[in-house]
Amino acid sequence: MVLCVTMEDASDDRTFKGFVEKLTLGITRVLESIPGVQDVRFAEKAPAEKRYLLSWEQKNNCSLPEDLRDFYLTTDGFTLTWNSKLEDKVVSVGCMVINSIAKLRPLLQSNVYSLPNAPTLADLDFDDDIEDPPHFDSRSRIFELDPCNGNGKACLVYKGCTPGVMAQQCEVWFLDRSLFWHYLTPSFTAYYRLMITHLGLPEWQYNFTPYGTSPQAKQWAALYQPLTFHVDAHPDAANDSVLNKLDPAKAFNGKTKPPTPKKKQAQVSATTKGPAVSGRHGVNKR
Repeated sequence: MVLCVTMEDASDDRTFKGFVEKLTLGITRVLESIPGVQDVRFAEKAPAEKRYLLSWEQKNNCSLPEDLRDFYLTTDGFTLTWNSKLEDKVVSVGCMVINSIAKLRPLLQSNVYSLPNAPTLADLDFDDDIEDPPHFDSRSRIFELDPCNGNGKACLVYKGCTPGVMAQQCEVWFLDRSLFWHYLTPSFTAYYRLMITHLGLPEWQYNFTPYGTSPQAKQWAALYQPLTFHVDAHPDAANDSVLNKLDPAKAFNGKTKPPTPKKKQAQVSATTKGPAVSGRHGVNKR
């Protein structure tokens, strides 16, 4: 993903629309073409200054990945929302958010007003079935990347950290509301594309958990993502393939044009009596 357009180039409406289309990978135009979708809103934000990025790195002793650095130098955060009209009621549905550099705060930020013996997230840390999960103690440095509309938190996670040493490598993990970790993507770019692929639908991050989304979220996904939504299939968290893929063999199976029979075969079939075969049996149920 190349984000080379700056807000200074958006001097007129045409240029700005081109900027938004590049930044959102064209999803605004796609959403506006979907029946029932209303109020597609993209919040314009100025680029972050380099000094703020350097200050963040020095303060948190972590090096920003190159793709996330380029993102912040293009726009200091990302917010895109859209609504759906159901009969006479307008419902807020889609929400895509990437926190600004100022809100990219440590998840374990201590509160000076907390009691001395008050429990912390580090006290809840435990080993589960996930291989090499993030930890709430000094072994990991965790930053909130996406608040997930209150359904959890998508986090930028630096693992295997050493005190006093700048962390270099990071991944994106999802922390659900029961404080279980779920691996999402190996990079910010992959998470950004994943968020846009899912249209910012409610609870879409739970597609990458063993228990999946709520029934209401499944209904929204079935309505606006019919080709990429699967009720019973939950991707393996350890699988490197994190992006939704459209399988033409399945999506267009019912539209396959049958081969034209030869004349000789047509004559034989005309004289041969037998039970008719319905073409419906060749279509997979979905």
